[in-house]
Amino acid sequence: MRLEILLSCMNLRGEDIVEKSCIKSDTLIVDQCGHDGYREYEKDGRKIRIYSVNDTGLTKSRNYAIKKSTADICLLCDDDEVFVDNYEEGILTAYKDVPEADVMIFDIGNQKTIHRDKPTKLGYFDLMHVASWQISFRRKSLIENDVYFDERMGAGSGNGAEEELKFLTDCRKKGLAIYFVPFVIADVAQTKSTWFKGYDEQFFINRGNTTRYIMGYVPALLYAVYYSVRKRHQFNRDISWFKAFRLILKGMHENRLGKN
Repeated sequence: MRLEILLSCMNLRGEDIVEKSCIKSDTLIVDQCGHDGYREYEKDGRKIRIYSVNDTGLTKSRNYAIKKSTADICLLCDDDEVFVDNYEEGILTAYKDVPEADVMIFDIGNQKTIHRDKPTKLGYFDLMHVASWQISFRRKSLIENDVYFDERMGAGSGNGAEEELKFLTDCRKKGLAIYFVPFVIADVAQTKSTWFKGYDEQFFINRGNTTRYIMGYVPALLYAVYYSVRKRHQFNRDISWFKAFRLILKGMHENRLGKN
C-alpha cells in the first residue's frame, strides 16, 4: 500500500511547507491561488505534486485532491500540522491490521477528541467529534461509492463548517466502515480559522442550517438543545444558551441548504 498526504492551502509561498510540516511521504498539494498550474519534484525519495487552481472553497480543494490522487491510502492535511516521525508506518500498519476499514480516524496529539485505547468501529455520535486532520481513507472505497465532500459546506462556502460530519455520515450511508485508531499522527497549530469568527449570531444560524441538512429536523432539534446547554460557557457574553437555541432554530427554519 502507498500513502499520500492530501494537503489543502491558499496562496502557497515557497515549497518548504513539506519540511515545516515534517512530511516524509508522497504529497499532493492543492493551492487555491487564483490561477491554474502544475509542478512536481522529488525529494528524499518522496514525490511532491502541486496543483495550483483558480478556485476557492476547502471542500472543493479536498475533492480535487481525492480525484487527482493515485494512492491506496489518503490522509487529509491542512497547512498548520506537524507530523510525528513514524506517522506513515503507523497509518499503513493500522490499515493492514484492520483490513475491513474503509475510513480511519487517527489521534492528534494536542487535539484529542475521541478516547479509546484500541481500534474501535465508530458510531454516528462519535463522528460529531472528528476533525478533518484526523481523517484517512482507502481512496478506492470513496471512488467506487461516489463519496466526496459536500461543496455547499465548509470554509469559503458561506454556510459554516461541519463538512467533516456530512462527509462521514455519507460514508456510513454508503456502508463504509469507519474506525478510530489511538495512534498520534501529528499536532495542529490551529492558529487562525478561515471561517470561525467567534460564537456570534451567524455562527448559530449556520449551525441550524447545517445540522438540519445533515441530520434531518427532529434529530437536529434535539441536538440544538444539547449543544446550546453543553457549550454555553464558550459563547460570547451577550449570547445566553436560550438565545443560542433560538438562533439555531432560526437557521433550521431558514433551511438554506434544504432538507436531508
